[in-house]
Amino acid sequence: MAKSQEKNEAYVRLPYFGLGKLFPYVKKYGKMIFSLVLLGFIGSLVDIIFPLFQSYAINVFITQETLHGLLWFILAYLGFILLQVVANAVSTYQACAVEMYINRDMRRVCFNHLQTLGISYYAQNSVGYIHSRLMSDTGRIGALCAWTSYDAIYHFAYIIGSVSVMLSLNAWLALLVIVLIPVAVLLGTFFQKKYVAYNRKVREKNSVISGNFNEGITGAKTIKTLVIGERTNREFCQDTSEMYRLSVKANKLHSLFMSVVVFLSMFSLALVLWRGGIITQEGVIVVGTLSVFMSYAQGLMEPVQWLISAVSSLVNAQVNIERFTRLMETGSDVTDSPEVIEKYGDAFSPKKENWEKVEGEVTFRDVSFRYPDGDEYVLEHFNLHVPKGAQIAIVGETGAGKSTLVNLVCRFYEPTEGQVLLDGKDLRERSQLWLHSNIGYVLQTPHLFSGTILENIRYGKPDATEEEVIAAAKAVSADGFIRKLKDGYRTEVGEGGDMLSTGEKQLISFARALIADPAIYILDEVTSSVDTVTEQIIQETVSELIRGKTTFMIAHRLSTVRNADVILAVRNGKIVERGTHAELMQKQGYYYELYMCQFEEDRVARSFDREETV
Repeated sequence: MAKSQEKNEAYVRLPYFGLGKLFPYVKKYGKMIFSLVLLGFIGSLVDIIFPLFQSYAINVFITQETLHGLLWFILAYLGFILLQVVANAVSTYQACAVEMYINRDMRRVCFNHLQTLGISYYAQNSVGYIHSRLMSDTGRIGALCAWTSYDAIYHFAYIIGSVSVMLSLNAWLALLVIVLIPVAVLLGTFFQKKYVAYNRKVREKNSVISGNFNEGITGAKTIKTLVIGERTNREFCQDTSEMYRLSVKANKLHSLFMSVVVFLSMFSLALVLWRGGIITQEGVIVVGTLSVFMSYAQGLMEPVQWLISAVSSLVNAQVNIERFTRLMETGSDVTDSPEVIEKYGDAFSPKKENWEKVEGEVTFRDVSFRYPDGDEYVLEHFNLHVPKGAQIAIVGETGAGKSTLVNLVCRFYEPTEGQVLLDGKDLRERSQLWLHSNIGYVLQTPHLFSGTILENIRYGKPDATEEEVIAAAKAVSADGFIRKLKDGYRTEVGEGGDMLSTGEKQLISFARALIADPAIYILDEVTSSVDTVTEQIIQETVSELIRGKTTFMIAHRLSTVRNADVILAVRNGKIVERGTHAELMQKQGYYYELYMCQFEEDRVARSFDREETV
């Protein structure tokens, strides 16, 4: 089952919590964040002043038994209440806006960056891991930038302001309250350190549970056919029980810390009442002043508690910042040079007016290649010339490495040494978007996007008319089954095309490739997952589709490649034979063994079918 990638990441603690790395995403909202800081200061100032109103009311209106000036007092008090309401409303709106803006910008930048990364990045990182960087980490960073900036100013200003007022009123009584702040800090630091440790374990376990939950759904059919439902359920229950245990421990620590804060607050109030009562009787302070100390004694512990928690939150947020910036700093294995981008544009701003027409002549010139995470060369000093319109078949056992040549032609990877030329020009002298726009890639397991059949075929040519879409579907023999569907071309295909059969998805993917009218076709074992009838339809479609087009076919069924101009036999990641079907059969080497073995399997299968019919 899935394991968490979180636990493999280092929790590096930088002195500045990595906040400097956020500056490019935050600077454009500097005015809004400054207004949040200002509103936080205003909010804390109002809360500091309210006890002074209380003190004035007690000392003047109650003690002196007079109502002189009451109207102005009420108006002033209501004015501060209105100021507080407005400040809270505006700050809440501003904080939400800043959070959403930053989240939006970071997710856009992150998603755009993901489009520039090479295939190797996606091969090495799971979908869940990437999704977490895009959504979870950016969400926490946005909340940090918005709400933490406001809360930090509010609580810090409240502590400084209330302590200053108390010291100005009576220094000795103020010290009784202030002396408990270091005690709260020490206890809070102790509890928070353990609380954060447990929270990290909870998050790691939650990641494991999410992965297992995803596998339990996507692999439901496999789980049922293997009859391992009881085992997977047991493992899932063990993970959830462990998360429950860790969560309970974390919440116990948090509850204990909260109880300690409440105790310190009450103890501080008791000290104020004890000592303040004595000095009030002695006439050192008046009753109204004592009420101010009582209010601050109760209110001081909450901001102290928040500041302690905020440090832990920053440490946790630093992990999110580090993971996000690590993704943004990840470079692609395949990049266009500045000169190429200047002439041809990039993936987001193409300069199509400078794109040359592709004829389809492909040349491998002394190419050596090994994968970024591999130690051995897959190709060594490989040379091959593919004329325009030629058909190249790549055959071999499952896992033999048949996709290597195709990956180089599509420039998903760069040659370690040598050159891959298209129409006599090194692929590195042209943009990736130009190349990919001239390649029609039909996968073994085609992917359809959520939406209608019409929309999916139109992905090959976004400006295609409905008539062009229908013509493409007819050309690949897909129009017949599409019209039998309830909504025809406007039928929803479901997530990943799950509402359609594999053969139907394959035909739609052919139509999508055909409507783009590429110069080069890549066909990746397109008949390996379909029934015999659909295979025959697809083979007829393929022969029509690739006529006059340069084609690279990764083939599982060797009967489909007999007419190829060149057949490359791949074994253990290396090309061991090349030639036409007749030449390779005459050599009686590896290709001959594959062909005869498959021929025997087909003969046995046909014999079995005849017996079943009888």
